[in-house]
Amino acid sequence: MTDDLDRLLAEIRVCRICAAHLPCEPRPVLAAAPAARILVAGHAPGIRVQRSGIPWDDPSGDRLREWLGVDRDIFYDPDRFAIVPMGFCYPGTVKGSGDLPPRPECAATWHSRLMATLPNVAFTLVLGRYAQEWHLGDNRERTLTATVARWQDYMPRYLPLPHPSGRNNGWLARNPWFEAEVIPALRNRVAGLLG
Repeated sequence: MTDDLDRLLAEIRVCRICAAHLPCEPRPVLAAAPAARILVAGHAPGIRVQRSGIPWDDPSGDRLREWLGVDRDIFYDPDRFAIVPMGFCYPGTVKGSGDLPPRPECAATWHSRLMATLPNVAFTLVLGRYAQEWHLGDNRERTLTATVARWQDYMPRYLPLPHPSGRNNGWLARNPWFEAEVIPALRNRVAGLLG
């Protein structure tokens, strides 16, 4: 399984299928190992991550690690966490409203093959609408808020979450139940898997 994943990651790292649609040179950012027990499925790298090449290497990542109750060393251990966004490269921004959606070519080309090389994933953090569409499919609600509000229905396999971006500070303020109920359950599940 390790050889299959290594070959696949090597293919992904030189992928250029959507190069013509990206604002920067393609730089696929992800991390995975067959032993990973937890999958972090998000949107797509932001510009800071595009530059560093390190997933979640920005304030959103700081908040995510806080939610998880883990430090950087644990988070970046691919034998513990697989980090597989819906789009592997920075998609660009829409003026005044954040990043563009992840390019659809990534999920269509790579995700099913990649998931098949991660047999030990027992828990998937499904961050944001695009990841929820792919990972939860028709089992998600009409809105992100409604899906996250049903979080207990998806456990212990999945946990739908809002994106930890500062752009969601308003959402977090309007939904105090999230930090009061979901974050403790998330930390307990992660601690149990990391054991």
